[in-house]
Amino acid sequence: MDFGFGTVLLVVVAVAGYAVMAYNGLVRARQMVREAWSGIDVQLKRRADLIPNLIETVKGYAQHERAALEEVTALRTRAQSLPSDDVAGRAQVEGMLGQALGRLFAVAEAYPDLKANENFVQLQSSLETLESEIQMSRRYYNGAARDLNIKVESFPSNLVAHAFGFRQAEFSEIENAEAR
Repeated sequence: MDFGFGTVLLVVVAVAGYAVMAYNGLVRARQMVREAWSGIDVQLKRRADLIPNLIETVKGYAQHERAALEEVTALRTRAQSLPSDDVAGRAQVEGMLGQALGRLFAVAEAYPDLKANENFVQLQSSLETLESEIQMSRRYYNGAARDLNIKVESFPSNLVAHAFGFRQAEFSEIENAEAR
């Protein structure tokens, strides 16, 4: 009788120990996803802060390119109005904003004085650096999301994930095929 009780107790302790380890792993993975998304959010805010300076610089040289300027401004406002945890929505709007910025830089090519403007060159360089940092942040986020999703879907950790309400993280993807 003591042997059977000891065996049952050992199995219960092992299952409980696994559940605690699985839960802690899920919490760690979820926090990595949150931290990674925060990194993207910081880079996107830095980009959004540079856009008004860029718009003002371009306005002085390209008055009749109003449509390109207004598109960038509208998309910046739209991106800032979305909740920071709306991964899919933010990815979509930020992708469109990146395209609009690309078109704005293409417009700038037609204005040699603008291309030679030191402020414009500095802003363009800062935005190019930020775009690179945004891409690195997205890769990091997607890796963290992948790790969480594997834990949420894999047996037996999926049992713990389901019991405690852990959900898969959305990937940060560019939905626009042209931008992709």
